[in-house]
Amino acid sequence: MKIKMKVLTAAVVITLILQPGLLSQIKKALPPVPEKAVPTVVPVIINGEAQKIPAFENADEWIKQDLWVEAEFDTDGDGKKDRMHVDVTRPKQTETEGLKLPVIYESSPYFAGTGSTAGQYFWNVRQELNADPPKRSDPPAIVRRGQRPVISNSQTRTWIPYGFIIVHSSAPGTGLSQGCPTVGTRVEALAPKAVIDWLNGRAKGFTSPDGYEEVKAYWTTGKVGMTGTSYNGTIPFAAATTGVEGLEAIIPVSPNNSYYHYYRSNGLVRSPGGYLGEDVDVLYDFIHSNPDNCAWCDSVYKRSIIQANIDRKTGDYNDFWAQRDLMNYMKDFKAATLMAHGFNDWNVMISHSARFIKVLEEKGVPVQIYFHQGGHGGEPPFAMMNKWFTRYLFGINNNVENDPKAWIVREKDDRLKPTPYTDYPNPDASPVEFFLSPGAPKAGSLVIEKPKESTYETLVDNYSFSGSALAQAEWTEHRLLYITAPLKEDVHISGTPLVKIKASCNKPAANLSVWLVALPWTTTPNARSTDNIITRGWADLQNNSSLSKSEPLAPGRFYEVRFDLEPDDQIIPAGKQIGLMIFSTDREFTLWPEPGTRLTVDLNGTSLTLPVVGGKAVVKLPPAP
Repeated sequence: MKIKMKVLTAAVVITLILQPGLLSQIKKALPPVPEKAVPTVVPVIINGEAQKIPAFENADEWIKQDLWVEAEFDTDGDGKKDRMHVDVTRPKQTETEGLKLPVIYESSPYFAGTGSTAGQYFWNVRQELNADPPKRSDPPAIVRRGQRPVISNSQTRTWIPYGFIIVHSSAPGTGLSQGCPTVGTRVEALAPKAVIDWLNGRAKGFTSPDGYEEVKAYWTTGKVGMTGTSYNGTIPFAAATTGVEGLEAIIPVSPNNSYYHYYRSNGLVRSPGGYLGEDVDVLYDFIHSNPDNCAWCDSVYKRSIIQANIDRKTGDYNDFWAQRDLMNYMKDFKAATLMAHGFNDWNVMISHSARFIKVLEEKGVPVQIYFHQGGHGGEPPFAMMNKWFTRYLFGINNNVENDPKAWIVREKDDRLKPTPYTDYPNPDASPVEFFLSPGAPKAGSLVIEKPKESTYETLVDNYSFSGSALAQAEWTEHRLLYITAPLKEDVHISGTPLVKIKASCNKPAANLSVWLVALPWTTTPNARSTDNIITRGWADLQNNSSLSKSEPLAPGRFYEVRFDLEPDDQIIPAGKQIGLMIFSTDREFTLWPEPGTRLTVDLNGTSLTLPVVGGKAVVKLPPAP
């Protein structure tokens, strides 16, 4: 019998094939050392995954403490560096036996409670485009919740039994963390960086927010992994952009990596799905749970910085948005990244994750992708996360970096049973261009040969009708719809669809919305969003030549705009029809101008490009009539 044993100075990790009495054999084989130097309980790794250890499971024996870590910024203007409230939960053996373990760390602005989501505190979307928005009301103050020393119990029962220490921190200006919420700035990267620096002895921690009694992290190896969902998934990604030493791996789930992509779309003011009228200042109010220095924070950040620069009038990209896009801070990124997202997440859309894949690969960062067919949230299967953290926090060469790069949950499969692929997008996908053949106010055709004659069709905007209602309508002037013939075989779309639209408008501005749908529309009780909506996208014709400078539309003049729809990986079954729907106001996402705006589309200058696995050969459609 071979025993493979590895005793590390930074962490005691034993890799073994579990057999009765093996641990006692290993102890007898160890050289004599002081009693505390060789812990009696250590993490166990089998088949590349950390195993649950009974001695770590008793929550009553866990050590819980809280402290304040000093960051390198002063956002609240008091002349002192802000301190972040941090809690630690660790097995008792880290105290009684000197055991050192790696850390799984989650940071959040939500731990201490959140503000109102009542509609009257959001922006009123009933307004004309290119007009000053109606004023919004300030919500009531957040009632801060939680008792010391526990900030959150998230992750503790999941990971401590496997040999990890759990650390939480409240984001700046939330809970008992000092400072102000800045929503997406470098402050949200530097705050977790400070905590990781403290875990590695490079920053100071204190027993109180204003005192000077220090706390040391003597119980950790200094290896840190971060995870979390939504805002809690954004923070790990932001921390990784600092290149902080010790942050070895992250598992961001549905992270918002660009506030412009969250609240705007190709020059258009657009809300995240389910939160019509939300914007950065609304989010600021939603998370600002530390009442200290409220007047200062509100005056400086909410009004003078956020509300003065979000520009709900034009939707243009500016320096405010550039500062809140993590793509602009990727130089020092090196943390191994297991990213998770849902193709039908219409809150934080999947482009937030997908647009970083190539960048990370080019930087040589280890990347694995878990994308599912659901909505917001959805962690990878536990075994995937375990293997990832085991590889990069325990340092076990479990070969995870050589596993399949992409794991996609197929349409009718269990979310925890993804299908492996070489990469995402699927390397076998190639672009197939579709063209439009007229048919309005009924449906026209989507074909693979460009019609010879130029044709124009017009729609009339009306926010009263939802996108799903328009897609199902047999006859309506409020959208243009172009559908393929029934597919002769399954069509696998993998990647980012692109639309090119040439259109004119009778007004200086108009919403432009595009849905890609699968028809006939499924209306059975068990129908899922993937049965009907393939993907979506939005744009502003005024930004046809520049994202940062919109120009009013000249009536009757045609403008061409190209933009991506949201990335997808979906198999459209044989017998279905793919439909391209062009309309103006999307009442679930955009502003609601008064009905009546007319958009005229030049069909000869409009097309859809789909990334199809197998390319044009699998799209067997008749030519244009």
